[in-house]
Amino acid sequence: MRLTREELHEILVPPGHVSEEDFSRAAERAERDGTTIEETLVGANLISEKNLSYAIAGARDYIPADLESVSFPDELLALIPEIVARAQEAVIFEQDGTVLRMATTNPDNYEFIKLLEKRTGLTVKPFYASIVGIREALRSYKGNIKKELEERIKAAHNEEEDAISIVNLLLEYAYSNRASDIHIEPLEETVTVRFRIDGVLHRVIEYPKVLHEKIIFRIKILSRLRTDEHAAAQDGRFDHQLSGTTFDVRVSIMPVTNGENAVMRLLVNNAGRLSLEELGLRGRDLEVVHDALSKTQGMILSVGPTGSGKTTTLYSLLQILNKPEVNIMTIEDPVEYDIEHIQQTQVNANKNLTFATGLRSIVRQDPDIIMVGEIRDDETADIAVNAAMTGHLLLSTLHTNDAATTFPRLMEMGVEPFLVASSIRIIISQRLVRKVCDACKSSYLICDDDQEIINHNEEVGVYLQEITRSEHLGEIRMYRGMGCKACGNTGYSGRTGIFEVLEVNEEIRTLIANKTSSEIITEAARKHGLIPVLYNGIEKALEGITTLEEVLRVSKA
Repeated sequence: MRLTREELHEILVPPGHVSEEDFSRAAERAERDGTTIEETLVGANLISEKNLSYAIAGARDYIPADLESVSFPDELLALIPEIVARAQEAVIFEQDGTVLRMATTNPDNYEFIKLLEKRTGLTVKPFYASIVGIREALRSYKGNIKKELEERIKAAHNEEEDAISIVNLLLEYAYSNRASDIHIEPLEETVTVRFRIDGVLHRVIEYPKVLHEKIIFRIKILSRLRTDEHAAAQDGRFDHQLSGTTFDVRVSIMPVTNGENAVMRLLVNNAGRLSLEELGLRGRDLEVVHDALSKTQGMILSVGPTGSGKTTTLYSLLQILNKPEVNIMTIEDPVEYDIEHIQQTQVNANKNLTFATGLRSIVRQDPDIIMVGEIRDDETADIAVNAAMTGHLLLSTLHTNDAATTFPRLMEMGVEPFLVASSIRIIISQRLVRKVCDACKSSYLICDDDQEIINHNEEVGVYLQEITRSEHLGEIRMYRGMGCKACGNTGYSGRTGIFEVLEVNEEIRTLIANKTSSEIITEAARKHGLIPVLYNGIEKALEGITTLEEVLRVSKA
């Protein structure tokens, strides 16, 4: 059952579940991104999935389904095949004697209910769940995918059809687990497959070495790579469709001692459309970023180590800037997400199209806004700074440990201090932390394990007591995931950003021009409101978004 915008508005806005402004913004975003208003509202944390389901169920006289703590046993999932469950937006979540409890977006789907009762010989009682809850529940079918994958590997005879099936199942299983990368790693006698989920690698399955050549061959065919080349590294890409979702799969194949190692990165098309709030920016940091985006020239830099989400931040900024009255051009390596109405260029070293040569050409294309995937060398840095000072708003990334070390890094690339000071508007330094799983989140008072961590990081304890106004650390309440099926017993599900946003004002500009140390610049910026990455992470740990251990793990990187 799909509610119209008007129906959903009537259910959520007048009773005060969602404000008029938030609803309108979510509706516009949903239309732009091709998603539902419900998904957009929940994704932006404007309402919880449970409250959304209960509000709609109450308005429609349905019984709401509370799916938060449901484990979805395989024997109940099997009563509705996965393909049918996705099409009907329905899943069995509980059995009580001869009664099956079914969560669905359409409790009035009597035809399907009668068909299911006829096939099972049991009574089906429908409960309402929002599309957000149903799609999350459908992830439980991933266990069946793994069983199918294991059975396929066991029965394989090293034929081409086996390789096709195994690669397809790996892609499907990775998607259902929200994996960003698939690592296929040949060992001496077997091959190990690992998925990167929320930034951490997890071993998934092994298959016999005899199948490896055919599987790599299949991946090369999909990526249009040379199948007769086994001694050189190759990079490629292909599109893959699954359950109405399109992947852009980036492939890297590298010869190693035991054969060819393959890594496939899964890029879902709407993944680059996160709002700044969804990234984790808020409060003063969010205001500073929006102010910088309102300017017509200057440089906005996203900095941090590899894998800290810098490129995703740039894409989110581009989504805000993407308006009919401006010309936006990019030079990237690679182009990770296609954005309509933005002219995007892929670096191609074989054609002498580098960041520097591409940026030099882009400047001649009369752009208003330029995005450079990364400032890697002196020439790119010089052109970028000059572009930012001559009427262009320029966005880029740089590898530095924190915001203030960006300035000496650019000077090392040969950019004059006064040019660095004049061109940069803001620097967004960031890390990615895993989020506590909502399904198994629990609170607790700071314990001995946390105390040991704090003892090795004195400033953490000081800041905790400062912002909570607690005399004793043992009075402070924190959060963690206990581990459940929804999060694979890790206690974490999904990731968010922790940030520090340095705004270059007159005082900072003077310090940069005088080649002042990054430590002094950081202290000056803190007087003007800068909150370090570590402190931003501590605040989010106190709110139950992540854990103190996770914040310390990534903030020290």
